[in-house]
Amino acid sequence: MIEITFEAHATTVDNEEKRASGWNNVELSELGKKQAKELGERHSLYDFDAVFTSDLQRAYQTAVIAFGDKPSRIFADWRLRECNYGDLTLRPSSLIETERPKRITEPFPNGESYEQTAERMWSFLGDLKKGWDGRKVLLIGHRATHYALDHWIKDMPLEEAVSQEFIWQPGWEYELK
Repeated sequence: MIEITFEAHATTVDNEEKRASGWNNVELSELGKKQAKELGERHSLYDFDAVFTSDLQRAYQTAVIAFGDKPSRIFADWRLRECNYGDLTLRPSSLIETERPKRITEPFPNGESYEQTAERMWSFLGDLKKGWDGRKVLLIGHRATHYALDHWIKDMPLEEAVSQEFIWQPGWEYELK
């Protein structure tokens, strides 16, 4: 079994402007940098055997600010990325909220579906099982990361995971068996 703590990346400039980032490589805002420091204060890097983060700057930057004193224990992985909103990237977040339930199996125009993001996460979780059994890891990612964890580990239908209201909290706990 692998103990997983999931944390959402800290606030970005796009979040503050209510724009949907998708795969846009946006930086953390000043508030986000403060939140990343708070994440590091909530968790010691030594609480985890490794920190895995999306390769998008906002997630990786969150990890480095939180745990920068030990960068050799931070691993970026593209499979933890947010959903690719394609043509809707940088459009108002409210538009993505209304589109989200329609994009479970049907990709965003020139982007991907939540089913595709979940498949990426399935691949990541399979690799995690191979090399990290009996360990505790931290994942820093996005809403799509969270949806896939709920889907694969909590056995929640993807439609339900994607449709649930996302309410930030300081970490979610999972057990990967």
